[in-house]
Amino acid sequence: MKTFGLIVNRLVYAFVLLFAVLVLNFTLMHMAPGDVADTISQSMGGADEELLIEIRKDYGLDQPYYQQLVTYIGKVLRFDLGHSFFFNEPVSKLVLERVPATLLLVITAQILALLLGVVLGVYSARKPNGILSHFVTLFALFGYSAPVFWTGILLLIAFSLQIPLFPVAGMRDVTIEGNFWVHAIDVMKHMVLPVLTLASIFLALYSRLARATMIETLGTDFVRTARAKGLPERQVVYKHALRNSLSPVVTLAGLQFSAVVSGAVLVEAVFSWPGLGTLAFQSIIARDTPTILGILFFSALVVIIGNLLTDLALRFVDPRVGASK
Repeated sequence: MKTFGLIVNRLVYAFVLLFAVLVLNFTLMHMAPGDVADTISQSMGGADEELLIEIRKDYGLDQPYYQQLVTYIGKVLRFDLGHSFFFNEPVSKLVLERVPATLLLVITAQILALLLGVVLGVYSARKPNGILSHFVTLFALFGYSAPVFWTGILLLIAFSLQIPLFPVAGMRDVTIEGNFWVHAIDVMKHMVLPVLTLASIFLALYSRLARATMIETLGTDFVRTARAKGLPERQVVYKHALRNSLSPVVTLAGLQFSAVVSGAVLVEAVFSWPGLGTLAFQSIIARDTPTILGILFFSALVVIIGNLLTDLALRFVDPRVGASK
């Protein structure tokens, strides 16, 4: 029942937060300099003042701000994100077409960063002054400092141009024919470099935090008691110490989920990955306001869901979290 109450409580907060995001995003786009009607007319080759007035009327741009906001929120509640000026398609269709590619990239990178980060952190914590521990420290410093697009370009040069092991861009090779597994392997080959690029900065964070929390946990009384009872070192580390040190890492993963989504924009631009990041880049260049608002709304939705799943994961990893609420 406590878990159900938590979900209901978080869903209420999520709805309020989504509403605030809708209002804030729409307000910021409304305050941005320039005229959307001019942008639309330029894509048509130019227009006179009469045509500009007609465009503003057709798209509701001639209405007061509050009326435009109420109309937009009403459409979103009906799952209508508007119509793209640039692509001339419904925004919901554009977003839904790009969502699978972005989620595949983001979730894979997050899982890879978490797993490798925890493994490296645990092994380096067992020997704090060892070579692996110093390697994790240096890797964390490099991974956190390097811009994600710079890391992507280096990987492209190294493993697509100099050593052609992986494709340069895209998500799949359209010339390949075969069954499901042939296409799945092709997609995985295209995923390697983008996933490594996106996971690099978060892998550095998770490994460093896992190392610090594991060192602290291994020095606690209950771990010394477990060792004094004669339990095997492997059981002490992985059954007792690890589970109690995972909570900060899981919390950080949930907090960093928004950074993963925003980082995907740069990664997708570097690797021409056909996801929301590439769509956002094209929409910003074209000043396609409805598409930009749709992408921001969906990104906020993904982040809120990610935070809700983090709360549930914390209760699973550390039962004390659920007992204290």
